[in-house]
Amino acid sequence: MSRRAIAMSLCALGGLLPVLAGAQAPADGYPTRAITLVVPFAAGGFTDVVARVIAQGMGRNLGQAVVIENRPGAGSTLGADMVAKASPDGYRLLMVSTTHVISDALYKSLPYDPIKGFTPIAKIAEAPYVLLVNAQVPARSVAELVALARAQPGKLDYASSGNGSSQHMMAALFASMAGVQVNHVPYRGSGQAATDLAAGTVQFGFMGTPVAIQQSQAGRTRPLAVTSAKRSSQLPQVPTLDESGLAGYDASVWLGLLAPAGTPPAIVRRLQDEAARVMQAPETHDVLVAAGVEASVLGSADFARLMEADRTKWAKVVKDVGAKVD
Repeated sequence: MSRRAIAMSLCALGGLLPVLAGAQAPADGYPTRAITLVVPFAAGGFTDVVARVIAQGMGRNLGQAVVIENRPGAGSTLGADMVAKASPDGYRLLMVSTTHVISDALYKSLPYDPIKGFTPIAKIAEAPYVLLVNAQVPARSVAELVALARAQPGKLDYASSGNGSSQHMMAALFASMAGVQVNHVPYRGSGQAATDLAAGTVQFGFMGTPVAIQQSQAGRTRPLAVTSAKRSSQLPQVPTLDESGLAGYDASVWLGLLAPAGTPPAIVRRLQDEAARVMQAPETHDVLVAAGVEASVLGSADFARLMEADRTKWAKVVKDVGAKVD
């Protein structure tokens, strides 16, 4: 190669290096300022509790504050839409639950795609729900509840935290797999649903583990089964629905972190690693137990596959029960 050619090549490379450096820059010093974690649910729920645990730990590890911004409404879609439209620079993230991948089957149209509109960071936790019956219901097992519902089609009512909620979907899946006709009574939040279940206004429902423990210890409700594939460490004496005759039933609620689509891979890896560190720390355990949640970490690629699989699974349930949100 001639000296002139070499010189021209070096000049071209010199011009390219700043461009390449600029392309890598977003990850090199990240983060340089506070990060916002949008929680599309009201403060105080178990999603919000876990979000605050992860925000505190990640902020400490990253050396920058992670600030919680609660944006509840429209079944978590308002907050999700905000993050989907945010700059993909790692400074606005989204805390999601299983509801995120159910939403496009429930709503006629969404302003974003729950899968393509985001970059998965990590699944961080999961939580089973507990099938509870009011203490006055004459059923002490899932088999007895199913027999009761079949003997009285359309007579048993179940509570949920709202139309299209995880509680609604889990009960709908139960009814579909058990082949029973029961009535859905949606509430505006899980608190009132749990209150009316304990009072006997409705006969059964799927509630969080802390509620199940509190109400059953008070003698107001009776736990029949948990929704996860394995028994809950907090309710080891309570069988799974799979063990109780509904083979293959597995419907834990998962929690995870997303970023806008197009977020640089290096930033995603950094956030994934720091989230895993927080969730696996011994000091995190007690807080999660109190919220009825267990650490369960999946990396970005595995979380993406889980989201796709659950989107398909719950779309079928929504179609089977005809659930819609206008």
